[in-house]
Amino acid sequence: MPTRRKPLRNPRPRSRTPSRSTRLAAVATTAAVAASLSLVGQVSAHAAAASQIRIDQIGYLPTDAKVGYLMTGAAVSGVRFSVVDSAGRSVLSGSVGSTSRGKWNSAYPDVYPITFTTLTKPGRYHLVVSGATSASSPAFTITTASSMYRKLVADGVNFYQVQRDGSDVISGALHRQPSHLNDRNAAVYKWPHFASGGSDTITDSDLTKAGGSHDVSGGWFDAGDFLKFTHTAAYGDAVLFASERALGASAPATLDTEAHYGEAWLNKMWDQATMTLYLQVGIGSGNSAGTFTGDHDLWRLPQADDGDTASADRYSAAHRPTFAAAAPGAKISPNLAGRGSAAFALAAQVDAARDPSRAAAEYQAATSLYAQANTASPPNPLVTALPNAYYPESTWHDDMEFGAAEIALAAHALGHDANAKPYLADAATWAKDYISADTGDTFNLYDTSALAHADLIKAMAAAGDPSGSGLAVGRSALVADLKRQLRTAASRASSDVFHAGGVYSDFDVDSHTFGLLATEALYRQASGDRSFAGFATEQRDWLFGANAWGTGFMVGEGDLYPRCMQHQVANLSGSTDGKSPLAVGAVVNGPNGADQFTGGLGDLQSGMTACPANQNSDPFAAFTGHGSRFVDDVRSWQTDEPALDMTGTAVIAAALQEASGTAR
Repeated sequence: MPTRRKPLRNPRPRSRTPSRSTRLAAVATTAAVAASLSLVGQVSAHAAAASQIRIDQIGYLPTDAKVGYLMTGAAVSGVRFSVVDSAGRSVLSGSVGSTSRGKWNSAYPDVYPITFTTLTKPGRYHLVVSGATSASSPAFTITTASSMYRKLVADGVNFYQVQRDGSDVISGALHRQPSHLNDRNAAVYKWPHFASGGSDTITDSDLTKAGGSHDVSGGWFDAGDFLKFTHTAAYGDAVLFASERALGASAPATLDTEAHYGEAWLNKMWDQATMTLYLQVGIGSGNSAGTFTGDHDLWRLPQADDGDTASADRYSAAHRPTFAAAAPGAKISPNLAGRGSAAFALAAQVDAARDPSRAAAEYQAATSLYAQANTASPPNPLVTALPNAYYPESTWHDDMEFGAAEIALAAHALGHDANAKPYLADAATWAKDYISADTGDTFNLYDTSALAHADLIKAMAAAGDPSGSGLAVGRSALVADLKRQLRTAASRASSDVFHAGGVYSDFDVDSHTFGLLATEALYRQASGDRSFAGFATEQRDWLFGANAWGTGFMVGEGDLYPRCMQHQVANLSGSTDGKSPLAVGAVVNGPNGADQFTGGLGDLQSGMTACPANQNSDPFAAFTGHGSRFVDDVRSWQTDEPALDMTGTAVIAAALQEASGTAR
């Protein structure tokens, strides 16, 4: 089941309550957005009944099943379609499906499939329908797997570059500057107390020092704000290394550089000398007494923080606190220890052949962190962030399986086969516990089991026991659980109007849907079964425009995508002319429950640039349906905030789809 995510000031998911999200970014005026909508056949609320065509804007592989959707304001019949190439010539024609897939909302009571699978010639095209109704689609391409997916990987890595903090930033299109240099000497504080109900408001009159300081500079911003979390950074780094491993020599050079950049920060957060794992940098909100602010109380560029001399901003800007996950030398929440050790072990696998000494150090970091996992009496709730409501993770067996499987593979890569055996046994035990008790989610920040299962299967083979006959769980059970995760989503997709396998009335649907793409590739590699390949294509289609709103959810892909994200750097450094620059590669939360918008979007936070310029305009309002809404507005934390982990899931999904032989 989809899990909620980082709430902020008020209890709510994903983007912290209005915290992680009471801001996030922008780069387009209303005119520009309207122009984009017009370009791709969108309509504003006052013209809701105009027919719409929804297609996958990044395109299709030659052998893909190719299906678009015609949304109409009333039942129609006898409608024809044509595929038109870039020269304006019709290259394929046929009849639009005569049976509606169902009602989307009152304005669009009918949605008809448009099947054009026989189009296989590479090129750029668009769909046109005529007859009882007329409409034109955005452009799309027929292209190769490498061309399609490698761009998604490279663009996703670009967003990680945008998220860099510290002295080693990449200026890029958004003109990033060094930021939070004071994090080099961050004071360590005790955990604060928070108001009840999932709030991130601190009830203490002041923060209390735990003693000492630590260098927590560098790393990545978590989302549209400037907080940094070990929980999400470890996941993000692990999927980058796993993506690099999958692509091998075809991986973009930026992928290796960025994965190691993240690892360098994790090495700071895991202090092996004192056996202390640092949990996060900064606080989301200030205290109830109003004597100090938090990160979410400010809207600014990050380079301004070190020079902020306001006493109230001492913890939110100039002297950000850091917190430990547990006391020095004490056992650590197993979800953190598991995923953190997996990230280090994946780094060791990537570096084993080319830099054995570096890989050995990474392996040491992985095993030392793994050994500190508190599996005997895990904390309840699990430790993820302060407050836990930012990331309310509930499972840890998957993370421990993940860490143990990756350490076993790293041991083999380094030639330490004997050292792999206990970790292989551990991984199988944790996998058995996950399968028996924790199954309920699919691959994303909160559930790493799919990648853990697939790599445990590889570790079994590397140990000479591909069936896992002597272990707590065997290969067949792992393959079956991968299939279970896909089957659940595929069943949902079969009855959905747009074949969505994710739950778009809950948080993180984009991350979950990219996770399904990743899981399908992992399952196909492990089993040889291609029966979910068509389902994977449907999920990619949905993510990039074949959905009710007609937009893609990854910035810079296709013609229509979010331009007004709740992201401070993009909002303040980006252009508001709707053209450039953009935080290319960012993946936003996506559609969310319509009830999350009760009370409207609220006012602009002080310092925000209005985006869209007309704050009363919502060109996507006409497409609210099935209890779900999408809003592209800097105030829309519910749908429009990007995040490190969501983008990381997109990167690994694209990498695995390319690497697993998607030319089907």
